Amino acid sequence: MNDLTCVIIGGGHVGLHSLKAIKEETRGIANGRQIRFVLIDKQPGHVRKMLLFRPAVSQEEIMIPWTNYSFSEGVEFVQGKVTSVDSGGKQIRYEDAQGNHAQMPFDLLVVAVGSIARQLEPDRGGIALTDPQAAVNIRERWHTNLRKAVGETDPEERKRLMTIAVVGAGISGVETSAELALEMQKEASSLGLNPSDISVYLLSGQKRLFLEGPEKIGKKLDLFLGEYGVKVLYNRKVMQAEAGAVKLSNGDCLPVGLCIWTIGLIPNPALRSMGLPLTPEGQVLVDECYRVKGAPGVYSIGDCARIVDPRNGKTDLMRAGEGALQADRLGEIVMADLEGRPAPVHTSASSILDFFCIGLGENRGFVWGRKWGLNIIITGKLGWKIRQLAWDKGSMLR
Repeated sequence: MNDLTCVIIGGGHVGLHSLKAIKEETRGIANGRQIRFVLIDKQPGHVRKMLLFRPAVSQEEIMIPWTNYSFSEGVEFVQGKVTSVDSGGKQIRYEDAQGNHAQMPFDLLVVAVGSIARQLEPDRGGIALTDPQAAVNIRERWHTNLRKAVGETDPEERKRLMTIAVVGAGISGVETSAELALEMQKEASSLGLNPSDISVYLLSGQKRLFLEGPEKIGKKLDLFLGEYGVKVLYNRKVMQAEAGAVKLSNGDCLPVGLCIWTIGLIPNPALRSMGLPLTPEGQVLVDECYRVKGAPGVYSIGDCARIVDPRNGKTDLMRAGEGALQADRLGEIVMADLEGRPAPVHTSASSILDFFCIGLGENRGFVWGRKWGLNIIITGKLGWKIRQLAWDKGSMLR
């Protein structure tokens, strides 16, 4: 009998969790046939997307070689970009790192290409935190501004060079602004500047922070950010970032040395060329067992799929925690389908426990959970450790 080929598209945290879950659940064999595992991703290693802001504040490396993972033994890694999926003919077409076009047959296919940071039109100004290179550009920019501030004699211009605006107050924006405030204060002190002159503004188009939880939790988060040097401006939309200032929707202009956009995620646009059924928003349509509709043997989970709990109609959010739980269940579903028995169905994480954790810089974290109507809040060093654990588990380092 020929081997079965299981191809996983996407080497982000959900792709890695899927690979591990299916390998462990099947033990590399199904119905007497060996399973060949192939992971295909356009990057040469796993990019820790949840830590994308880190290269913007430090020189931390956030890419991990595939071979660093113990479960990668026997897995074939292909660096390339999938261009189309032929679910009927059971093959994918892709372009490799050298620009060559090729095809690969599959028996099982997992689409886990995730999401990308939302991008703006180039004429809006500023830098969008979209990828590791953009993060490096951000770090170089604010470092250059602080060095310029050392020799600047005009107090207003010096203040502008020491000011940053972060646009978008989701979790990514909160974490980016908090870490920037901490690192910029340290760098200012080392350059002989007054660290209290550092200004980091977090601009929100909403009336409060943390819309996922109660209003009082958003207020607590605002309080912590203020203590760490971040000022949140609410109901402010940035219309343009240019000429050393950001123009706000209320008509104000805020002088800044740098504007950073962190305005959310969208499903990976690469999905639109793959030939899979999509929602109007661009997510793959799947059933309660993550099977892509009309495509036998094809599954999709994570940010790139619209996954609904059949019990309560809740749609999973685009979050790492949900993706990891989906991947664990996917391993069981694939094995059940291979053996021809009923498969488990999706259960939303929020139906078990609402849980969010946010990093606010070294030894500073904010964790909120809700169970049985009770709010659980953990802050400080313990909150930071929990956030670090979540980051590491997301990238399968623990």
